[in-house]
Amino acid sequence: MKTVFINCSPKKRFCASAYFLSLLRLFTGGKKVSEKLRVPADHARILEQLRDAQTVVFCLPLYVDGVPSHVLRFLEKMEVFCKENGLRLRVCCVANNGFIEGRQNEPLMQIFEHFCERAGLSWGGGVGIGGGVMLNVTRILFLVDIALLLLNIGLSLARGEGFFPRASWISFGENAALLLYFNLGVLFYLARMGRFIRRSGCSGKKYTRILVPSFLFILFADIFFIIVSLLEGGLFRGWLAKKDPEA
Repeated sequence: MKTVFINCSPKKRFCASAYFLSLLRLFTGGKKVSEKLRVPADHARILEQLRDAQTVVFCLPLYVDGVPSHVLRFLEKMEVFCKENGLRLRVCCVANNGFIEGRQNEPLMQIFEHFCERAGLSWGGGVGIGGGVMLNVTRILFLVDIALLLLNIGLSLARGEGFFPRASWISFGENAALLLYFNLGVLFYLARMGRFIRRSGCSGKKYTRILVPSFLFILFADIFFIIVSLLEGGLFRGWLAKKDPEA
């Protein structure tokens, strides 16, 4: 069984779609191929991967309650390609948005359902995730926690205090448990989708979110996006990217 995972985020790095696909891959068996869809030049390469695939998983952000325009253009070509080559793929979708409720991805899910019906493909189900940006930040914070733990271990060894600096390990464990809790809903439904992909079944549409109270989410989201605005969108997005002076 071959599954093609398509990261449809237009971002080059630090995107939530890549994070959720990496989690889903852990629960999916068989041959796994990862692709990135950003520009028209990616179309032919991805379509060739679909020839011998059984399942294709699109992971993408919600844009204006729908599918990003570059993904729509690909779906148009994919419909023609599948019909011309007699492909009967199963299509799954993992969508995320910056709002708190995952159910806001419902219009996007309906687009993929209608696409499957039009293209003669099987709908394999979808997972809609709320708070995708914040969940992606928890992934980055976890990597920072790992780096800090390794640094503290190195300093402890240099001081001759051993490999297990107690305070550092306790702090790391607490942070890891907290981040795991935030992601529990996502992990559960992605594991569920992975099981249905292995069984060639339909998981239906399921919705989840970051597990924090709404009032806290709104507070932190407001602070985060104020900072992003002050940095002109550069936080987690434009680092090391060449800026166009005429843009």
